[in-house]
Formats: sequence, structure tokens, C-alpha cells
Amino acid sequence: MIIVMLGAPGAGKGTQAEMIAAKYQIPHISTGDIFRYNIKNNTDLGKEAKKYMDEGKLVPDELTVRLLLDRVAKDDCRNGYVLDGFPRTIPQAEVLTSELEKNGAKVDYAIDIEVPDENIIRRMSGRRACVNCGATYHIVYAAPKVEGICDKCGSKLVLRDDDKPETVKKRLDVYHEQTQPLIDYYKKAGVLKSVDGTKDLHDVFADIVTILED
Repeated sequence: MIIVMLGAPGAGKGTQAEMIAAKYQIPHISTGDIFRYNIKNNTDLGKEAKKYMDEGKLVPDELTVRLLLDRVAKDDCRNGYVLDGFPRTIPQAEVLTSELEKNGAKVDYAIDIEVPDENIIRRMSGRRACVNCGATYHIVYAAPKVEGICDKCGSKLVLRDDDKPETVKKRLDVYHEQTQPLIDYYKKAGVLKSVDGTKDLHDVFADIVTILED
């Protein structure tokens, strides 16, 4: 079972991907984790990726795909995997499709977690992060015991730059421009399933399980 998670930044696709991976005992694969692993272990692909990242550039599609294919060739992916953060663009999706076809495989489900932009802006601007240990909170959904103070280490909590409303809005604009077309791509492929991401996360997960086990 190969699953692609779709949804805007802050829609909760990473959390749902983790829950799917745990339930079905398949790896949760995020491109961020792949980059970090390869850079930390100083692999040839990692060295290539690091050059772009050190210059503040996006890692090119071709290299991102090579990193991903290297990861999904591992033994733990034999029964499938959940992709989170990939593909981000139509060219990436096309390369993924053609590479999977070479191995007689395909994406079985593309799950789009639908959340309106205004909900995401409200959700993300309520996040707070500890300046010391990195623990995260939410002023509405997971508030610290003492306002502005980390429960774990007692340090100050801050609103990170990438969670500020104006930054979130820019990220959403990029998402709609680059990644939204993937929804049409997977709809044409007949594998797109949508769920209402405004519900409680456990209800969203239950809806996803219903799709996967239908």
C-alpha cells in the first residue's frame, strides 16, 4: 500500500501520516527526514543535497527523487509506505509514477486533507515553541500550564517566524500555486480521496481508515 499525503502546510498531514504508519506497520517517509539522514551520514546524495541547502536553494527535483527512490528501495518498504511532503510538484509526481511503474507498483491512495486557509492561519499562528528545548504548544489546543512558559524546561515560549500569519499566508500561496495541481493529477489517476481536516484529528484518522479499508 503506497499512500501520498496531500494538504496545505498546517493541515495536519504529518500527524495523520504518522498515525497511518503506526496502524499499518509501514514507514512514514518525509523528504525532510531523508535529507537529514543523508546529510548526517555524509552519503554521496547527502553531500549533493547539502550543497544546495547551504546556498539557500531548493534541492532540484531530480536529486530529491533520487533520494526518495534510494529510501523506498529499503527492505522496510516492501509492504508499502506513506509519503509526506513528496511529491510537491507535477514533475515530481510524474517521475514517481514512472519509477514505480518500472517496478510494477503504483500510488494506491492520494489522501487530501482539506482545511480552509483561514483555519490554517488561525491554527498555525496559535503555535508556540520553546526557545530552549524546542517543545511545541498551541494556545488553544495544547496550552502550557503557565502562559508563555515551557512545561518541560521552564524556558520562554515564542511564536516562530514561520508561524506568523503573514508567513503562513505566503506559504499557502506557494502551496496553491505549486502543489494544488497535484490534486487534479491524482484525481485523473483515480486514486484521490479527500477528508475534512477541520474535524478532531482522531475523527480525521477514522475517516482515513475507512477509506483505506473500504
